Amino acid sequence: MLTRSPAPQNPLDRLIGAGLVWGEGIYARLAASIGAAAFALYILFTAFTAWVIPDANWDMLPYLAISEEGTYPDAQALHDYAYNTVKSGVSAGDYKALTDDGGGFRSHMAENAADFHSLLGMYRIKFLYAEILSTMSAVMSPVEAMRLVSVFSVLLFGAIALMWLRSEGALALAPVVGAVLIMADFGDAARASTPDLLTSALLLGGLYAYVRGREMATAILLFLAFMVRPDNIVFLAVFAVILVAFRQKSWGALAGFASSFVAYFAISHWAHHPGWWPHLWFSSIEQHYNMDGFEPPFSVTAYLKAFATSLLRAVSLNNWVGVSVLALAGWFAAGRAGFHLDRRAGILFAALVLGALAKFTVFPIHDTRIYFPHLIPPFLLLATPFMALWAAAARGKRPAALHAISGDKS
Repeated sequence: MLTRSPAPQNPLDRLIGAGLVWGEGIYARLAASIGAAAFALYILFTAFTAWVIPDANWDMLPYLAISEEGTYPDAQALHDYAYNTVKSGVSAGDYKALTDDGGGFRSHMAENAADFHSLLGMYRIKFLYAEILSTMSAVMSPVEAMRLVSVFSVLLFGAIALMWLRSEGALALAPVVGAVLIMADFGDAARASTPDLLTSALLLGGLYAYVRGREMATAILLFLAFMVRPDNIVFLAVFAVILVAFRQKSWGALAGFASSFVAYFAISHWAHHPGWWPHLWFSSIEQHYNMDGFEPPFSVTAYLKAFATSLLRAVSLNNWVGVSVLALAGWFAAGRAGFHLDRRAGILFAALVLGALAKFTVFPIHDTRIYFPHLIPPFLLLATPFMALWAAAARGKRPAALHAISGDKS
């Protein structure tokens, strides 16, 4: 049973208590405005950071290369373009870190155009991201184009999240969503010159459209998210199966999956993708210097070792597992308090959780950025039941389940 704290006796305690009550009252009256403003400031700050303090990561090189393959068909010329472009767009220290690791993978790729070119199939499959970079590079520095895409992705993601919260009357919870973004390494994703945050923003838009029943927008945005990062096909497949299994009508989500499923095979063939197992071997088992004709025999032992290693790293070094568990805890707590997700939202929540597990099982890699698209939507879905819980508490009407949780016998 919960007990009431004794009344404060000294003046300082009473003053602090009065201040907390006053602050609580102010926030309760202005919660939506304060929450929206705080969240917007965080998004703007993150976008500013993405522009002025970008992260120079090695993946910039192959992404820039695939965006200009039509201009530089020769492997050596394409290699020189990518490396020279990055060299002119980052600091000398960052460039050295990207090209010199003491004779390892990065040093080798900086000197070997043929081996560098052999890796591009694993990047070329991100077709839409490459096309965006190619188009933007015609009017600005290619490295600045990558940064601008990141800034745009931050702003788009933040705008959709705010629209979602506003539509559910949950802007008061915007600071909580901001805190979850921090835990989910949103800042790191924003600073990285990769397609990860763009696909997250587009997927978030598609899921918001699904929740609002905007089927055409759902289909278009889910397909665009897939075209930026085709590994979204795993989530789309899980989502489609759950929709069919529970007979939930959403032709937009099913159309998004169907079009993505067809496009996946076409793009994989066009991009000369090495295939699932060689790509997994390169990413989670051992970096292979030349992917042309690389076809290691499938090994259950190697897969299980990669799975175990990635799981250990995910739990100990990354945040996505913890954030996912927090979302599940929030779902359980809201349900126990008597506030449940509606059927449409509940199906999406399940698809997001199972989709992350399926993605890890299919391609065990520990980085949070891979699973970031799955991390924030569950909290936006939970905003509705938690706002209902807040309203019930404000009215002094606690559901029976909430009484049971607190142990209140009155």
